[in-house]
Amino acid sequence: MVEMDEEEEKSNHAHSMSPLASSDETVVEPMYHYHQPDHTNHHSYSVPERSATEPSQPPTPVVFNVPRHPSSIFSFPTPTSYSAPPNPTANLAPCAHGSASELFKCVVKKPDIVQIEINGEMQSNASDVTVQFLAELRVYTTVSRHRNICAFLGSLENVGMVLEYIDGRTLYDVISVRPPLSTAKKIDFHNQLLDGLTHLHSYGLSHGDLSLLNVQVTIPADTIKLLDFGRSVSANSIYTSPEEAPVDPFAVFGGPGKMAQAMAPSTQRIEQIHPGTRPFCAPEILRGECQDALLADAYSFGMVLVCLDKCDSVDVKPWDQRKDLLPKDLFEGCEVFESRVREYLRKWNAQRRRLAKSDMFPFAEICRRC
Repeated sequence: MVEMDEEEEKSNHAHSMSPLASSDETVVEPMYHYHQPDHTNHHSYSVPERSATEPSQPPTPVVFNVPRHPSSIFSFPTPTSYSAPPNPTANLAPCAHGSASELFKCVVKKPDIVQIEINGEMQSNASDVTVQFLAELRVYTTVSRHRNICAFLGSLENVGMVLEYIDGRTLYDVISVRPPLSTAKKIDFHNQLLDGLTHLHSYGLSHGDLSLLNVQVTIPADTIKLLDFGRSVSANSIYTSPEEAPVDPFAVFGGPGKMAQAMAPSTQRIEQIHPGTRPFCAPEILRGECQDALLADAYSFGMVLVCLDKCDSVDVKPWDQRKDLLPKDLFEGCEVFESRVREYLRKWNAQRRRLAKSDMFPFAEICRRC
């Protein structure tokens, strides 16, 4: 223990109480304001006039106030709609055992705010980050557990969501390995992807950004895991493009019960639908004309199957993709899924094939191709 004399202790106390002692560069307004202004006392102050020879004070530096911080959606008490499912670790293997406990690896996903100055104005991604976290929370707290969807383990106060730790690689890494995948393994991955996506669609929710990088393959079981649902939208919503007026993501916090009601997929609301990763994004989303988010997922699934079949990444020029045009050599090297993929990559209003669990290849087909 170190003793301080009375003067040093007072000095340190004054420094800690000074507002300039904080190292935070961003001032974040709280989402809810509890302090009301006091109108009972009125005071007048006289300010002496500054002489012409008196030097002017330097301007106060501008501090950017993020309007409402995304971390506020994880403020406790936790809304019931964010709570983890019963026994969330039921299907997870512990990484270690203690005398009275089990240890699990997990991933903590927290909002990441970026602010930059553009033409003298401060810009922030706070609103978009909030939209993505609310969309992902809606998926994890609505959809029942599935082996091909990353597990949701709950939320941490003022931090973020807790997700299953996946020991694996992205699907992009898997298809890039040589020698290429066998036909049986391609069919197995096709079935797992389709199973996970149709399970998600059965709740009226889209993935919104299906790509090779948003699919994990576990080691060594080769189990497909869908993740990153930040661009998910409800099939029952009215869609607007990002170019239109932004929708306030904090509107769902308007009152008791409004959060759970707005988070429900069955509730019709206005949602912005953002382009996902090229070239997997559906052309109608790139044009800002999407009317069916589940059909847009079918297009993304078709492009993933092309990469899976060819065991290689593909690209489509953005100006061609906006017009629903495909490269002439897109299907070169496709031996398993070409006929079906062509139906997934049709125009959305030209009988594009929907995702259906009945389209999974039977197990006998996988065994025959082994």
